[in-house]
Amino acid sequence: MTTTRLTVAQAVVRFLEVQHVERDGVENAFFAGCWGIFGHGNVAGVGQALLEREHAGDPSHLRYLQGRNEQAMVHAAVAYARQRDRLAAFAVTASVGPGSTNMVTGAALATINRLPVLLLPGDVFATRVANPVLQELEDPTSMNASVNDAFRPVSRYWDRVERPEQLPSALLAAMRVLTDPADTGAVTLCLPQDVQAEAYDWPDALFERRVWHIARPVPEPALVERAAALVRSARRPLLVAGGGVIYSGADTALRAFAEQTGIPVAETQAGKGSLPYDHPQAVGAIGATGTAAADALANEADLVIGVGTRWSDFTTASRTVFADPGVRFVNLNVAAVDVHKQSGLALLADARSGLEALTDALGGWSAPAEHTAGATERARAWDDVVSAAYSVEHAPLMAQSAVIGVVNESTDPRDVVVCAAGSMPGDLHKLWRTRDRKGYHVEYGYSCMGYEIAGGLGVKLAALDTDDDRDVVVMVGDGSYLMMGTELVTAVAEHVKIIVVLVQNHGFASIGALSESLGSQRFGTRYRYRTATGLDGDRLPVDLAANAASLGADVISAKGIDDLRAALVSAKASDRTTVVHVETDPLVPAPDSPAWWDVPVAEVSELASTRDARAAYEGHKLNQRHHLDHNRTQGDRLP
Repeated sequence: MTTTRLTVAQAVVRFLEVQHVERDGVENAFFAGCWGIFGHGNVAGVGQALLEREHAGDPSHLRYLQGRNEQAMVHAAVAYARQRDRLAAFAVTASVGPGSTNMVTGAALATINRLPVLLLPGDVFATRVANPVLQELEDPTSMNASVNDAFRPVSRYWDRVERPEQLPSALLAAMRVLTDPADTGAVTLCLPQDVQAEAYDWPDALFERRVWHIARPVPEPALVERAAALVRSARRPLLVAGGGVIYSGADTALRAFAEQTGIPVAETQAGKGSLPYDHPQAVGAIGATGTAAADALANEADLVIGVGTRWSDFTTASRTVFADPGVRFVNLNVAAVDVHKQSGLALLADARSGLEALTDALGGWSAPAEHTAGATERARAWDDVVSAAYSVEHAPLMAQSAVIGVVNESTDPRDVVVCAAGSMPGDLHKLWRTRDRKGYHVEYGYSCMGYEIAGGLGVKLAALDTDDDRDVVVMVGDGSYLMMGTELVTAVAEHVKIIVVLVQNHGFASIGALSESLGSQRFGTRYRYRTATGLDGDRLPVDLAANAASLGADVISAKGIDDLRAALVSAKASDRTTVVHVETDPLVPAPDSPAWWDVPVAEVSELASTRDARAAYEGHKLNQRHHLDHNRTQGDRLP
């Protein structure tokens, strides 16, 4: 057996360079590069290894990208993986201590959204000869604990490589999880700083080109027939498209299914774009941030087909939106953890394979014509509501719905809108007219403030790497911008153009509205000077446009619809990252459906506003359902 003598960190980098994936006969390198910020815990290990490969001049070397914030690096990596349908990913390295633990939030976001990212945090000395070292957690109950143990609950796979001999099995286990369409997320390999620099004679087989096949599991034929029988028995069916439709590339199969059957299609946040917004069977967003059309259909549905959705509380409106007493569910999902939710008939399969099988099994069946036509009419009525929201005239500050309208109408069909937190994701879910399956990128599994700019950077990198000519438009509120605007610097340094629409409303608009609905009177949600009675003084003189300019971006301030439209034309024509700054009035709401979201209200209070909110809350709780059906097996669920 031939060997090559390398350090542990050098071996990691060499291994990552030769990993590939294949789906449907198409192969590509899996790792697009490695993000990193260096400190004493990784500079002489992973940092040295990346430098050495860069100097070697090998065109297949693992490229290095420099971030400004460790959490933001993970966000950019996760957004990249999502845009690439989980068929490519980044590694991310940080130093021991705060550098590594800054990545924990990003790890949670990746795992909750089931998106692959490889984290390589530095760790304390495995040999313990210098204990306690700088930034080491001294746990009096164990010499084997470090701050990196915080990654365990938020990683899909976690390991600590304390000896070189452990590395091959750790790397192969990491790749198994990273390339698993059902069980992926953050993979964390903790690398003690002394072990990173330790040399070992590695078998050359470790560095041979390896191709990981991404399978398309097919559903069990007998269960397909049962599902088809349930569909045929339905009078008011509805399909809910989740993120699995997008990642599987099942949009064409979904379109064929919808057009053959006439079943209306609603979309989750991750599934938005599964059908173009103007498709006859598309009824828009569902759930707590849903359209009136989709939620009304959900309320009446006697059968719901969930494809690639994990049935989050927003999708189900906290288990209130599916109200028919006899409603039944068919769940098509590649993940076993999701396929059994809602007590549905479980079709464990890839979304595309499952939809194709179900379409074939249904033959020429179609839903009642009046149901199909009624759904289309409801969707058209909602689109009229969207048009009105786009054209709202409000002075002196714009309404957020009008900002969304101008951005939507000023972008090309294949451009991507990116968002994550605040009031904007809900408004985008209801109002954004999506025209391309990858045109909508809202992180709503973790809804992490600060994701937006880093996420937009990751999306644009993915587009550039695949010669996909589309602009990326980040929509971010001032609250999220203040959390993490740092990756504007990275975008400028990398010559990666993104367009950022920075909406300034001087506070937390989303939580302000939620606070008011819960009887808490928008407490702590406005950006104000402190006075003798609290944070209720004048607005803070914060100039976010000047801040963005100081980070190297071009900045345009827009004061109305015409200004905003002109600013977006300039931003699209430019080859530089551009921030368009616009002020809005947070008290002008977007149109809404009557759907509900379960946020508990104080059961007792001296405030009348809270008591009133509690009464409303208890009324909504009466409509919550568990959709449990323990009396019949799946085989007995036929009508």
